[in-house]
Amino acid sequence: MKRKLVSALLVSTMAVSAFVGCGAAAEDTAADTTTETVSEDATASDTASTEDAIANLIAATEGTVNIDLWCSETEEYQTVMKKLCDDFAAQYPDVDFNITLGAVSEADMKDRVLEDVEAAADVFVFPDDQLEALVKAGALNEVAAQYTYDMNETDTPATVEAAQYDGKQYGYPFTASNGYFLYYDKNQLSDEDVASWEALTAKADELGKEVGCEVANGWYLYGWFKGAGCDLSENEDTSNNCDWNSETGLAAAESIQSIASAKSFKSYGNDDLLANLADGKVVAYVSGTWNVNAFSDAYGDGYAATKLPTFQVNGEDKQMASYSGYKFVGVNAYAENTGWSMLLAEYLTNATSQEAVYEATGEGPSNTEALAKASSPALDALAAQSAFAELQRVGGKYWDPASSLGKNILEGKVSQAVLDDAVAGITQAPDAE
Repeated sequence: MKRKLVSALLVSTMAVSAFVGCGAAAEDTAADTTTETVSEDATASDTASTEDAIANLIAATEGTVNIDLWCSETEEYQTVMKKLCDDFAAQYPDVDFNITLGAVSEADMKDRVLEDVEAAADVFVFPDDQLEALVKAGALNEVAAQYTYDMNETDTPATVEAAQYDGKQYGYPFTASNGYFLYYDKNQLSDEDVASWEALTAKADELGKEVGCEVANGWYLYGWFKGAGCDLSENEDTSNNCDWNSETGLAAAESIQSIASAKSFKSYGNDDLLANLADGKVVAYVSGTWNVNAFSDAYGDGYAATKLPTFQVNGEDKQMASYSGYKFVGVNAYAENTGWSMLLAEYLTNATSQEAVYEATGEGPSNTEALAKASSPALDALAAQSAFAELQRVGGKYWDPASSLGKNILEGKVSQAVLDDAVAGITQAPDAE
């Protein structure tokens, strides 16, 4: 069993906290009352204190440092994270590291960690919507200080704030591209074809090809109903408010059903999507940056991406909405080697590492320096869609009823009763069986 450990590094940090946090305020005050030379001396002192803290950790380390890291199961992620872990270990040649990578889908990360927090990975990558549950379960170490960079200076404010709960920092910003948009083959589809779902399905029918979106998945289904003008929100007790059984909701469901009834429209899960994409059947599909390599390989010089299409509801064009989000690296509150786990988390999220992750996976960095170097059709499409996107904040009772509703829509079962049943499930109490 793992034991909660306050390492020598953390103890040292309490004594040298001028490096970040309140130290930043102290430096600001000093700048108003001292010369530039004194300010430079203070910076040098901070650097020395940080080096001392790491030196103390090294000196206090005995035996092998075991760290388990869980991250995305994709080959691209596993490969780049393995290299980054090796590079991290190489920085400390006097320490014997045993860093083990585990493959866990980020969508499942919270559930896997909470199965047994003490047995879970020391360090893991998770999406922003899982933060609250992980904090409430006591699964995350607070990021009370930093040693090699200050995220408040290096990362976008939105990503830093999204990793906070009750005013405390619990995650290291990692990526800022956890959303969805439309990939398409511009050699077969024009800008006009991808502007609306009606035009897109009509063109795909003509070509004998496939287009689509995973309607039977609440993450994507939200975009249709939100775009139509419906609301879904989470309450303090993690129950949900949902008006999808309104007159507008019924019209939205009928519109989705009409679009999904096209011969060309498919609602693939990710594995089926990738299989049919590789076979050349899919010419446009709603997905995210995690699949950028698959789409760019499949479409070649026709590879393109754009914001989500519009769709008609009661004769009016409505812009499909979406969820957006971030990914963080977290340190388990029961990590076997807390200090080294936190240093590893910092290393994995610094500018150089985020740039490497972008190059390997296509996911957009949260670090501003790395983000400035990143450019791709996928990130441009994500930026265009961001005006119609919101952070995912929804209680756990949403997902199963939403999936069932999506399946009913795909099967042509759209009625007021079906929507009433879905909303009853979505809005039930968090502890309901």
